[in-house]
Amino acid sequence: MKLQRKNRLRTVALGAIAVSGALVLTACGSDDNGGGAGGNGSTKAAGNIKCEGKGQLLASGSSAQKNAMDLWVKNFSQACKDIQINYKATGSGAGIQEFLQGKTAFAGSDSALKPEEVTKSKEIVKGGQGINLPLLGGPIAIGYNVPGVDSLVLDADTLAKIFDDKIQKWNDEAIKKLNPDAKLPDLKIQAFHRSDESGTTDNFTKYLKAAADKSWPYEASKAWKPKGGQGADGSSGVSSQVKQTPGAISYFELSYATANSIKTVKLNTGAKAPVEATSDNASKAIAEAKITGTGKDLALKLNYNTKAEGAYPITLVTYEIVGDKGNKAETLPATKSFLTYIASEDGQSVLKDLGYAPLPAEIAKKVRETIATLS
Repeated sequence: MKLQRKNRLRTVALGAIAVSGALVLTACGSDDNGGGAGGNGSTKAAGNIKCEGKGQLLASGSSAQKNAMDLWVKNFSQACKDIQINYKATGSGAGIQEFLQGKTAFAGSDSALKPEEVTKSKEIVKGGQGINLPLLGGPIAIGYNVPGVDSLVLDADTLAKIFDDKIQKWNDEAIKKLNPDAKLPDLKIQAFHRSDESGTTDNFTKYLKAAADKSWPYEASKAWKPKGGQGADGSSGVSSQVKQTPGAISYFELSYATANSIKTVKLNTGAKAPVEATSDNASKAIAEAKITGTGKDLALKLNYNTKAEGAYPITLVTYEIVGDKGNKAETLPATKSFLTYIASEDGQSVLKDLGYAPLPAEIAKKVRETIATLS
């Protein structure tokens, strides 16, 4: 299924968001507190954002979507003064865990729920289950810090060997062969990986497994499997290490590379020319995605081994995980209001400026239709 959309870009100022209060409202449960937001929340239009419900939503998970979430929350909060949203970028694994413990209204994850997690969610979301709603995509950039090297091309096989500690110097013959004109230094490679369970790690290792199976003997996982390398917490942690460490290389969302002025690797995918990590190139890869979820679940399967011209294969789709029904009365109106905004054309239009890939139009339409049915 080929999915395409064109998005108008708007310049939006980024800023830190201030969230007050410590009230935690659980996402789902068997009790129905009739008074909730449904009774005292009003519907009002501020621009194109419809505000329903009131109070505070607690959410956590993917650090990959943090930069987008910060801007979404900032825009939404300016329109909806009675709703406070506290999103903590704890990593996909931790976000799913908190959601499955009933601590959050929704979770952010760069990987869809596993079957056992769906089963577990039924204990929290009474009468329903957790579903995956894709809300944004984007390239996982390979950032590097090699003095004197302003352009670097690598392929899946070489990346697999670098991150498995099989290639240890930047002037290794395999890297030289891919970069005949570069002045590669005799410098030790410092490979950094996520120390926390991460959907970014899951997607990166899915790429290595798909495109370099002979050189990557590990199964894809949110937890880092190889014993070599150095760990750092979150996308902010690994990107900071790359920025400050000569010889460093790591994987993180393009927005972190852009924000920190970190150079990124071009991938030799077998296409005519090496492919750069850009939003447009990620969109070309995401256009090949297939919906594999059933019912209201919209989990996607990506083609990590694409050789299409200009398609950047190390991509991720970030999901918001929420109950299809059985959600708490206190949080449901505000949750639907916020998710409706971020899935809207207005919400999606700000993503490209941040280094993300907006959803293809057909997928975004399905997401909005599903959000409207949450109960």
